[in-house]
Amino acid sequence: MAALYDFDTAIDRRGTWCIQWDGVADRFGVDGLLPFTISDMDFATAPEVLAALRARLDHGVFGYTTWQQDDFRSAVAHWYATRYGTEIDTGQLVYGPSVLSQLSQLLQMWTAEGDGVVVHTPTYDGFRKAITGLGRELRGVPVGDEEALVRELARPDSKVLVLCSPHNPTGRVWTGAELTRMAELAERYGVAVVSDEIHADFVHEGNVHVPWTQVAGEGRWALISSGSKAFNFPALTGSYGLIGDPADRAEFLRRMETAEGLASPAVLSLTAHIAAYREGGPWLDAVRAYVAGNLGHVAERLSTGLPELGWEPPQAGYLAWIDLRAAGVDDAELQRVLVERERVAIMGGAVYGAPGFVRLNVGCPRAKVERGVEALIRAVRAAKSSPSGV
Repeated sequence: MAALYDFDTAIDRRGTWCIQWDGVADRFGVDGLLPFTISDMDFATAPEVLAALRARLDHGVFGYTTWQQDDFRSAVAHWYATRYGTEIDTGQLVYGPSVLSQLSQLLQMWTAEGDGVVVHTPTYDGFRKAITGLGRELRGVPVGDEEALVRELARPDSKVLVLCSPHNPTGRVWTGAELTRMAELAERYGVAVVSDEIHADFVHEGNVHVPWTQVAGEGRWALISSGSKAFNFPALTGSYGLIGDPADRAEFLRRMETAEGLASPAVLSLTAHIAAYREGGPWLDAVRAYVAGNLGHVAERLSTGLPELGWEPPQAGYLAWIDLRAAGVDDAELQRVLVERERVAIMGGAVYGAPGFVRLNVGCPRAKVERGVEALIRAVRAAKSSPSGV
């Protein structure tokens, strides 16, 4: 299947207003670095999506548009039925410009300033910005620590659990039993759940994603997602959600359509979603297999280059979350070597509240991955031997 698509040929993204390539200096202070940073891929989206976009462009008219039509709703339902064996209620669908925009609206609906919002740590920095930017208190719970989860959910002013499923940055795929337990706890303590499932379509072989709709109880909940992560079209904007309670759903739509003035979505986003969910499955299977090969290469090189790490590929996604603590290197020194000597940009774990880690984006041609992992190995060795190493 993978032979039908070319993921090895590099596409030059420089000069395209691309955050990963053109905006590298904004985060690392230096232009011209080879980036392995923000969570998008260097691959062109699925040919089926491109064909649909071209056809829509050829129509030539881009007036106000509605997402509340059967083509879009049925495409989402088709995707969940064929990918996850899940029948969704399309009457629960809502739409927003991004998953973070949806999260912001839900937090404003379900919390007040000063309320606690529970998240798993390490934490995607977009969550941190959304929660603290609204004046809510972020309450971190280490991934897999149920005792801490219970403790934080039980606090009277903890109002929302923001779940990343699968988890970013670790790539953890929650089991059905784990999700069921979270749903039980949230309902017991009267905590609403927002499940961000934008990484769900990139779950690797041997793991199974369970949509929140399969475990949601009687409490407040929302599932928010988008095809933009898996099919690599975030610049088109667009996301959708499922909200269980009819009154909450009506309030969300009211806020989007009146308070936010977002009644008309981007038509190219709708076009891309419909094509991806109706026709893009084979491409997604192929790119996921290619990325799994990239992650396997990283694991192989780290097993020989830095065997003390004992690193294994994540269960989902194209982000290699690498624990460097066993190597005993200073974060600042490592970043200095990566930038100044190796000329690569790799996200430090401190961005996600986890010093001692790095996040390496391998959603790119294999040749780029090879350069990145070799640079990382050399930089760790150099940082260990430097006077400022620990």
